[in-house]
Amino acid sequence: MQRWIDNGYAAGLTAMRTRMTERLDPATVVPAAKTVIVLAIPYGGGEPDDERVIARYARGRDYHYAHRDRMRALRKYLLAEDATLRTYACVDAGAAMEKAWAERAGLGFIGKNGLLISNEHGSWITLSLMIIDRALDAYDSPRPRLCDSCRRCLDACPTQAFPSPGVLDARRCLAYHTVENHDDVPPPLRSRLGAHVFGCDACQEVCPFNCGALPVGDPRQVPRPIGLLGAAELAALSPQDFAQLATGTPMRRIGYHGLRRNACLSLGATLQVEAAPLLERLTNDEDAGVREAAVWALQRLRY
Repeated sequence: MQRWIDNGYAAGLTAMRTRMTERLDPATVVPAAKTVIVLAIPYGGGEPDDERVIARYARGRDYHYAHRDRMRALRKYLLAEDATLRTYACVDAGAAMEKAWAERAGLGFIGKNGLLISNEHGSWITLSLMIIDRALDAYDSPRPRLCDSCRRCLDACPTQAFPSPGVLDARRCLAYHTVENHDDVPPPLRSRLGAHVFGCDACQEVCPFNCGALPVGDPRQVPRPIGLLGAAELAALSPQDFAQLATGTPMRRIGYHGLRRNACLSLGATLQVEAAPLLERLTNDEDAGVREAAVWALQRLRY
């Protein structure tokens, strides 16, 4: 992990740097930590062959809520058994490495795209974990890594963001730039954005373990109307529409202006000439990032 950070691959993911010690050693979070419990929740987010501009995980209710609900229920159950139990639970960028622990817990294996792949649900899963200071009677065993010579995910990445199998350079990752990056998207990557407005599933869609029907997942995470909109519709959202439609979804993370910025860039990257009037209007938008993205998109359409 330190080498990954030293190479600059973490980009603007500051939690990876500031909480590295905690993420590597559960005992720094829960003294006398004995066990890590990992929870995986599958998600679907549409039909297997649909083409949407929002990544599947983000089309419905924010998965963080589902994990927190279940972790709270688990903690309540455990404390009822032993009120002195010490616990720590997290979803994503907390003080733990969910994927690494999920692999050790036997939920799946980490593939060449750096994602956890389960035999049951492929990589269409989100993760959370709980650290406790008690040992269990039995533990699951890790599964073998089954990618073998397959490199479909590496070849499918629009920006070649994998310097080596299993290693992601966030500086080149479209998911990072459309979800986490509130600054400008680097110009060399913009034309590669394609139909990606929030997140990117390119390395997952081609994975052999993701073939067939998508998992049903948590019923509260079924796609919401905003998750099924196109790039032009997202770029044209009013502040009121965004507040109403995006509340409770992962799209709140990038914010109103960030989502429209991404949508403008996508319209230019996919050469949607019919969006030119909308982009012309957005060159006078209140947000500098949206204005700049609209200007870039129009230049793409004209030349």
